[in-house]
Amino acid sequence: MEKSGGFDITKNIRLVEWLKSEILTSVAELFRLLANGVRVSQDALADCLASIIIAAYLLGKRLGIPFTAIDSKIESKIRLGMIEEHDVEKHYGDLTSLSEHYKVRKE
Repeated sequence: MEKSGGFDITKNIRLVEWLKSEILTSVAELFRLLANGVRVSQDALADCLASIIIAAYLLGKRLGIPFTAIDSKIESKIRLGMIEEHDVEKHYGDLTSLSEHYKVRKE
């Protein structure tokens, strides 16, 4: 076992690789569920989406990006999508709903 930071670096690299794999696995599972059509439960879909989001946050942390920086980027992208009237906003108002969700979570 190395006394320098070598062991920690190796451990971090392994964790980054695992998180990348976890994201891909969760996305594949989401696609599989969606291919099954109407028989898919909302809980199973929510579980896949939650796994993807958690793994993305943890991957960001391992790459030196604080959770707050990711949150800030998400909020900026939401605002930009609202300003540019992205199709999902223009037709469904989903970005406005997501923006409100973020505001409530901060309170």
